[in-house]
Amino acid sequence: MFKKKLLLKKTHDFSATKNPRLTAVFIHGIASDSSSFVNAIKYLEGTTSLKDIRFVTFDLLGSGESRSDDKLNYDYKDQLSALHNSIEKLNLKTPLVLVGHSMGTFIATRYADTYKKSVKHLILISPPIYTREELESPAFAAAIKVFKDAVSLKNKKILEEKSFNESMKKIVLDKNNYKTLANLKTHATLIYGDMDQFIASHNIPKILKQNPKYLSAIKTIGRHGVSKDKYIKIVSVLEEVLNA
Repeated sequence: MFKKKLLLKKTHDFSATKNPRLTAVFIHGIASDSSSFVNAIKYLEGTTSLKDIRFVTFDLLGSGESRSDDKLNYDYKDQLSALHNSIEKLNLKTPLVLVGHSMGTFIATRYADTYKKSVKHLILISPPIYTREELESPAFAAAIKVFKDAVSLKNKKILEEKSFNESMKKIVLDKNNYKTLANLKTHATLIYGDMDQFIASHNIPKILKQNPKYLSAIKTIGRHGVSKDKYIKIVSVLEEVLNA
C-alpha cells in the first residue's frame, strides 16, 4: 500500500487567458506518453476560438515522466486514482473535458463513469471498441500481435515492461470496456480514422445506436495516431462545448 497519493506527472499546462472557461485534460494511449499530443496541443492553442480553454497533459503511471513501480498494478484503480488526484490538484474553477487517445479513451470513459458529474464532455480519439466476444476471438489475438509488432519496431523494450503488459491485460483487454461506453451517461464524441487498423470501426455505429443520447461520432481520413485530421475535428467539438 502506498503511503502517498498516486499522482501523474503534469507535462503541460497553459491558458491564453487568466480566467479560462473550460479545461481540457489529455490522456494518452498505451506504449506512449503525453508527447503524442504535442502537435495537437500546439494547433489547438493557436486556434483563436479556443483561447478561453486551459490545456493540460499528463503522463500516465509507468509512462514518460510519471512513476514506475513494481508495486503498481497499472490497472484502472491505479490509473484512475492517480488521474483523479492530479485533476483535483489543478484546483479547477471551470468545467472539465477529457480528451483520450486509444487506451486513454478507456481511462477517460471509466473516469467519467466513476466520477459521474465531474466531466462535462469526453472526446475519444481512435477508441479500440471490441465486444466481449471479439476479445476472445483468434482474430483479435492476431490484431494484438500486429499492434505489438508495430510497437516493437519503435522500441522493443516496451514489450518487456510491466506497465505495458499489465495495462494491456487489465485495461485494453478489459471485457467491460464496451459495456461501460454503451451505458455511459456523459456526453462523448468519438473521433476515428477510416484507415485505422487497430480499432473495430464496425462497432462504432452499433454503440451509437445503443446510446444515442450521449454518444456521437466523427469519421475522418487517417489511421490510429493523433494526426491533423483528428485535431481539426477536436476544434469543432471544443467550440461546441465551450459555447454550450
